[in-house]
Amino acid sequence: MFNKIKCCTILFAVILCATSCQKDYLDKVPLNGPSSSSFYSNEAELKLGLVGCYKSINFNINGEPRTWISILDMASDIGWNRSNSDVQQMGNGSLTSQTNAMKQLFTGFYDGIGRCNFLLDNIENLKDKIPSAVYSATKAEARFLRALNYHYLIELFGGVPLVTRTLKLEELQVPKSTKEQVADFVLSEMDEAAKDLPDTYGSQDAQHGRATKSAALAIKARTALYNGKFEVAAAAAKAVMDLKQYKLDTSFPKLFNYDGQTSPEIILSLQFLKGVITQSIPNFYGSRLAGGVSNEVPAQSMVDSYECTDGLTIDKSPLFSSAQPFKNRDPRLGYTIVLPGSRYFDVQFETHPDSLKVWNYAVTPATRINNTDATNAFATFTGYLWRKYTDVRDKADDTHSDMNIILIRYAEVLLNYAEAKIEANQIDQSVYDAINEIRQRPGVAMPVITAGKTQAELRSIVRRERKCELAVEGLRLFDIRRWKIAEQVMKGPFLGRIKTAFLASAPTIDANGTPDYSNVPNRNQMRLIENRNFNPARDYVYPFPNVEVLTNKSLVQNPNW
Repeated sequence: MFNKIKCCTILFAVILCATSCQKDYLDKVPLNGPSSSSFYSNEAELKLGLVGCYKSINFNINGEPRTWISILDMASDIGWNRSNSDVQQMGNGSLTSQTNAMKQLFTGFYDGIGRCNFLLDNIENLKDKIPSAVYSATKAEARFLRALNYHYLIELFGGVPLVTRTLKLEELQVPKSTKEQVADFVLSEMDEAAKDLPDTYGSQDAQHGRATKSAALAIKARTALYNGKFEVAAAAAKAVMDLKQYKLDTSFPKLFNYDGQTSPEIILSLQFLKGVITQSIPNFYGSRLAGGVSNEVPAQSMVDSYECTDGLTIDKSPLFSSAQPFKNRDPRLGYTIVLPGSRYFDVQFETHPDSLKVWNYAVTPATRINNTDATNAFATFTGYLWRKYTDVRDKADDTHSDMNIILIRYAEVLLNYAEAKIEANQIDQSVYDAINEIRQRPGVAMPVITAGKTQAELRSIVRRERKCELAVEGLRLFDIRRWKIAEQVMKGPFLGRIKTAFLASAPTIDANGTPDYSNVPNRNQMRLIENRNFNPARDYVYPFPNVEVLTNKSLVQNPNW
């Protein structure tokens, strides 16, 4: 998007021209735009087409105004979706090739690819009619967005059909390319896009809603890391670091409220604007007392993954107290998760069933009010809430938030760099510097990781760091899949807190930051949210939607689906 004001004036036209055909899969993607005989005839139309390409990356699941990335962590080990929906099925392993969310994810990304292909196929009509800089930059943005769609597709579905131009009807039977082939395409496209993308747009509003050189290199680094190309990943992440266009924000919590929308840490984010396009995360994450529905919630295991302030896990730290489990903990715990007793949306959050009254801080002096988070049958089942992307300024209209949603930020680049160097066994001081820069962020100030660690020790550190730094940002599902630990962390009971007490002792934390509660004396009192299944011979990728396999006879379904 060029900026939110411009989005207001042209989005309606984009929607009209981008939804003229509603068939599925490859017959939908290349044909859902205007005819090449009329587009593009001028620069304004080209800009309109590019806005459509950006708009396509922001689609919803289940028809609810929540963008797809906001639900991915609920299909991982750290989060849960309360409603009996497709998202819950994604988490508990009961989804099938006919689960509607599979169709929405698959066709959503191909819709974006189709729009980008249409633009790239027809931009040549304007090559001699518009400034060369506009031509090159627009082409680069479209190539970036097309590759970004493919990046997400292969991490969700594995190998997919690689379509790089608008297809004719007789060409729609397209077999899938391998995951490696598509990943190589993404890497190459990000290289090419980076050549013509600007370092910055100047405007802070546009800076986070449009692709920059750093965005292309950052997604290249992520794609390479996810696909085992560690030296490529490290080099691409280092290139972002060397450009010095982005830096860590001095405030971690500010990143996820309105004060941080133009943060120098955000490299790319999905854009929202009241009256045009909004999202309902505050309502789905929010407490009952604050007017929310507590639909997406964190696991007890997520809470227990955060270290104590001495840098040790809770099973090893002398600072951990089972009687006061939230004391002396990594500050990112409270910045990420709404903990019992904490202030949230100007009220006290408490889930103990005896806490029938809590404090209302919205008035001075504070008063006691009835606590629906203790009495409502559909209050948070786990005893916790997500704090990221919830701002008290959305309380009055929490189903129409226009807070932007981050796709990639500089902290992830640093972690991608560190992990890639660790996995390539090229450990040097820069690895420690990258991790410690994040841990030493003002307001976080966790102890530095000292030199001399083994590769295995650093691997454990960076995995725990990713889990705690990037929680509920849509990356956890990809991490547990590529580390091949999903079969360990996704199978079995998904647990919430004990309703009337805390755990009697700390669980054992493994090298990946995953708690094991088998040694906890009162473990049987933990709330069993659901039992989950995970088939390692099948579930490391999602199934292609059944309708796509039926439509495209050349598309072979993923194994065991």
